[in-house]
Amino acid sequence: MKILLQKIRILPKATMNAQGFTLIELMVVIVILGILATFVTLNLRDVPDEAKQTKAMVDIKTLEAALEMYRLHNGMYPGTEQGLQALVEPPSSGTLPKKYKEGGYLGKSTVPTDPWGNDFIYLSPGVHGRFDIISYGADGVPEGDGFNSDINSWEIE
Repeated sequence: MKILLQKIRILPKATMNAQGFTLIELMVVIVILGILATFVTLNLRDVPDEAKQTKAMVDIKTLEAALEMYRLHNGMYPGTEQGLQALVEPPSSGTLPKKYKEGGYLGKSTVPTDPWGNDFIYLSPGVHGRFDIISYGADGVPEGDGFNSDINSWEIE
């Protein structure tokens, strides 16, 4: 016993008085971190879907700008049967454009799809304006609620 006491006295004084965390303190910290992780996860859960809706709106605006450029060069919009494909290659049916811009109007070789991988719907003349562009949302079918709702060119500011 005497040797054990002598060994304990050899340790520096700071080491003998140092206190560690108790199990309860560690458990409280773990619970708090768990609550924070849950809160962050629940708040960020819908961010990807909201980002896809925003991207669909931006893509529709880009298509609108390309359609306006097409009209400026050719005096008309592509017809519904020509579709948005007329923005990347000269149409071969319907009313043919007179001054088709070399390289197309999108700067790409393909027409973009909406963020869910579906084709945009194009109508010219449109029901709501000169032309209508529609994305059917996450479910890919007309109508719907929430992230399945349609994104329409005439409703975007």
